[in-house]
Amino acid sequence: MTDQKTPGRQKRRQPRKVTPTSLRNAALYYLQRYASSSENLREVLTRRVRRAERHHDTDREDAADWIDLIVQDFQKTGLLDDRTYAEGRVQSMFRQGRSRRLMMLDLRKKGVAPDVIDSALAALAAENHAPDRTAAIRYVRRRRLGPYRLQSREDYRERDMAAVARAGFDYETARRVIDAETPESLEEDFLQD
Repeated sequence: MTDQKTPGRQKRRQPRKVTPTSLRNAALYYLQRYASSSENLREVLTRRVRRAERHHDTDREDAADWIDLIVQDFQKTGLLDDRTYAEGRVQSMFRQGRSRRLMMLDLRKKGVAPDVIDSALAALAAENHAPDRTAAIRYVRRRRLGPYRLQSREDYRERDMAAVARAGFDYETARRVIDAETPESLEEDFLQD
């Protein structure tokens, strides 16, 4: 058997040795591309250290100290702000039609503190009359469910209800958005409550 390389497949590069400077540069590069919570950035950098640790002699405790210093420094300079991150993420998920429940789970997974999550959701509620209802309408519109379905609505009712429930909305909300006669009546009726 000959040892031939598969076309289009490249050998994975060996990670570079981790230093305080390389971690800082990696963190800056990551933050240029993605919004992040403090805990999420800490996880990203820790994964980088673990990858490098397999190939180089890296002290995990030293690397953890470097990561802590980088996160603290970025928080002081304003590059990392969990409150701003949470508010922006909540607004983004709201526009996508995500429920409050999924917003909370997503932010918890990113390591945002519960009080910061509560204040971001409270800010959303202050801006919108009924954020979960509005998000449910956006969700069914985006997925073309219920009144936005062009054909065979009755055949797909249960499937549509299940999709709205999986998106984190309660039964009553799911029933009302799926059973609405027309998109216009849905928006009028739902947003007037």
